[in-house]
Amino acid sequence: MIFEEISSFIGDLKNVVVSDERKAILQPLVDFVQAKVEKGEEVRLNFICTHNSRRSHLSQVWAQTMAAHFAIKNVVCYSGGTEATALFPMVAKTLTTTGFKIEKLADTNNPVYSIKYAANAHPIIGFSKKYDDGFNPTSEFAAIMTCSQADGGCPFIAGAEKRVPITFEDPKVFDGTPQQAEKYQERSEQIASEMFYLFSNIKK
Repeated sequence: MIFEEISSFIGDLKNVVVSDERKAILQPLVDFVQAKVEKGEEVRLNFICTHNSRRSHLSQVWAQTMAAHFAIKNVVCYSGGTEATALFPMVAKTLTTTGFKIEKLADTNNPVYSIKYAANAHPIIGFSKKYDDGFNPTSEFAAIMTCSQADGGCPFIAGAEKRVPITFEDPKVFDGTPQQAEKYQERSEQIASEMFYLFSNIKK
């Protein structure tokens, strides 16, 4: 069972309108997931951004959560960057505000987090890494480019079965401003609503 606070948040997403333009951008990923489900194969999604610090983590967490919400089995979500930095603390704070249970497993320059969306589900392990890190899959996965810099900077992702650019505006531009928390929440909600749309369109 997904935590009640997150379930309530997801319930409100039914009223969020995803534009036709964004639906068209998401369609190749819908097709990839649907094809894997129909074949009974594992669905591996690797969300890639430049620093693997903000958008790629939000996408990974929300995709895994929505797969569970819609009971789409054998979905495993990953994230990576063109370089490793650290998961930005405001991302963890934003997810915590939404109801995720987050615990810091290793307090280093690149902390490792346990991110739980349900009491009995395996936690998502969040930390910054390169997209080809040993933690991530090496083949038969979709590479989802969540920022235009990574999309342009990674002309080739080794092992990716499909490459899908689904880019989001970076909330980093609001760091240190009074709007920071609001803008991170806004970006989290956008990503959540688009992952909701994606998995709501998968036929089991």
